[in-house]
Amino acid sequence: MKTKNTRRAFIKKSALAGMAIPILGSSLIACKSKNEKEILDASFNKLKILILGGTSFLGPHQIAYALKRGHSVTTFTRGKTLPSVHAELFDQVEQLIGDREDNLKALENRKWDVVIDNSGHKSEWTKATANLLKDNADIYMYTSSTGVYYPYLTDNIKEDKKLVLSMPEGLTEDEQYEQKYGVMKGNSELEAIKAFGDKRTIIVRPTYMIGPADKTDRFIHWPIRLSKGGEVLVPGTPEDLVQYIDVRDVAEWFIRLAENNQYGTYNAVGPKEKQNMNGFITEAEKTFNIEHNFVWIDNYDFLVENKVYFSVPWIPSFGKNYGTARVSNSKAINSGLTLRPIKETVKDTYDWWTSESISDERRSKYETNPDNLIVKEAEMLKIWKSAKFNTKVEKN
Repeated sequence: MKTKNTRRAFIKKSALAGMAIPILGSSLIACKSKNEKEILDASFNKLKILILGGTSFLGPHQIAYALKRGHSVTTFTRGKTLPSVHAELFDQVEQLIGDREDNLKALENRKWDVVIDNSGHKSEWTKATANLLKDNADIYMYTSSTGVYYPYLTDNIKEDKKLVLSMPEGLTEDEQYEQKYGVMKGNSELEAIKAFGDKRTIIVRPTYMIGPADKTDRFIHWPIRLSKGGEVLVPGTPEDLVQYIDVRDVAEWFIRLAENNQYGTYNAVGPKEKQNMNGFITEAEKTFNIEHNFVWIDNYDFLVENKVYFSVPWIPSFGKNYGTARVSNSKAINSGLTLRPIKETVKDTYDWWTSESISDERRSKYETNPDNLIVKEAEMLKIWKSAKFNTKVEKN
């Protein structure tokens, strides 16, 4: 079958979504876990934490958890993005201004216990900051990605898998797009380790992060659509494997890894047990007390023709993306990663989307965009029900 690369389409959309979102300043009640009954452990040392980045998706959740546990936090940003969640907490955060491209002056002659690198989008940036801070910080934590494993050709992908660190020849345009990202992340990991050493470096490789404050809008389709009930289009087959993780689970685990100095490399991947698309949608629909009738569209050519390349957590996993939802999380689970139920993520994401944290303009722009599945769904289902298309096409 012929299909466009899902990750390439996703990255393009993510970049556009990030630029289109208005600056938000209100606090977010919905992102606080209703099931949180944590008792703070006074046995760990209170840390001075520097976050490179910190105002976008992952960072505010890290800051909220770190402050709750008594740590102090400094951020280093260009000063161009305001947090869309936990904005009220930033009065308690030291905020340094600079640019990782050419201005690290604010980081000079300062000491921290932990550096969390959320904004290492070039290996040269990671190299420069890690070398600048290696004598003035104890631990360097790099936010990587399971994208380092591209091409995903095997099952049970573990942290010791050999990475592709240079661009191979003969790739298609789509493959180049995916491979370039993985190569960048892989080389950035190496730069952190070269500067700090393997016993002072923590590498975290998240899969697709979802939850409140996601600027990419890659997951919001499901909270919106499931809240409405009725006949729901579900792309792919019930057996298609999925992996995802709530951004708050990643954020909180980062802080605990730092507290315990658990150096090493970890896949930040959920859910805990293997799950397929049917398992995901069955659990996610329980978020809302409303009836759903799921219509599975398992003709991949039909989905591509209608420009449905992904709907996170659904990513077509075949060819070079075979293992994209087959990444092992056993090391992470054994090292303290905890995972909240998908119902909580769906509910909190929906509450955030419908709160004052999101402008009416942004909601309308997404929910009326003709390229979104939420808009195309009715017409696609109408065509799908015709005999012409209702025939499964095998994945190649």
